[in-house]
Amino acid sequence: MAKPLRIGSLIDVDRSLPDTVAQLRLFAESGLDLAFAVQIFGPDALTLLAAAGAQVPGIALGTGVVPVYPRHPMMLAQQALTVQLATGNRLILGIGLSHQVVVEAMWGLSFDKPAQYMKEYLAALMPLLHGETVDVQGERVSARTFQPLDVRDVSPPPVLVAALGTTMLKLAGRVADGTVTWMTGTRTIESHVAPTIRAAAEAAGRPAPRVGVSLPVSVTADVDAARDRINEEFSIYPNLPSYKAMLDKEGARAPADIALLGDEDAVTAHIEHLAGAGATDFVAAVVGTTEERERTFALLSEIARAH
Repeated sequence: MAKPLRIGSLIDVDRSLPDTVAQLRLFAESGLDLAFAVQIFGPDALTLLAAAGAQVPGIALGTGVVPVYPRHPMMLAQQALTVQLATGNRLILGIGLSHQVVVEAMWGLSFDKPAQYMKEYLAALMPLLHGETVDVQGERVSARTFQPLDVRDVSPPPVLVAALGTTMLKLAGRVADGTVTWMTGTRTIESHVAPTIRAAAEAAGRPAPRVGVSLPVSVTADVDAARDRINEEFSIYPNLPSYKAMLDKEGARAPADIALLGDEDAVTAHIEHLAGAGATDFVAAVVGTTEERERTFALLSEIARAH
């Protein structure tokens, strides 16, 4: 039976590969269930997980998240299945739309009808991951294969769609294996994210979806300083429309308003509340001084081992 709440942490993707392997090994030996790599301006998350994860058994490896626009669904399916091959089927494939400012201003692509794009993308990606051929001729995405992908001795990874709005959550519930969120507070998980995606999955006759949640965390004796650090480090997110909408729904003005802060007892209570709100996976974005990060990681290890 699945744990009530799987506990994990983000990998520091700005490290060298040997240091990444060492950090991943520390996560695994400390009892964490999950290690996630972000996909922003650093290493390619899937390549990093294949290279590092192949050297460290015993921990699930997630992407948080791979943007779909630059990668045709067939290419992404091949990459994901290759990571499965390299890591013994431990990948959790988190995917997302990214943001209009990235897709249009940086990549020169159209962000028109993003929900339609993801719907058509998943119509191709999910069958490809499950060893099927596809013939998708959509308004935004086309994919046609004449035989299944030939990556042997692998299982399809669970696909978690970065879904925040109602339309995307319903799509993820109907088609994918769950969602993974960022900058979305516990009350919003409880009142909006978890019930929306679960109702959609149930209506479609699908298993209960995974609800992955990633939030800033710091076990600290100086909450005010931690709040300032978090608001500075994550200052871009309130300026991105999708995340601002979630902060507004939570009644939060800044990232620190939804962070998990305080001493060990306070952060433990926050994590227990998150589990009660419907989260199935928690991926910590650990923030703080060296001492605070060590305290936070020790607590995460203790919680993971206790479940």
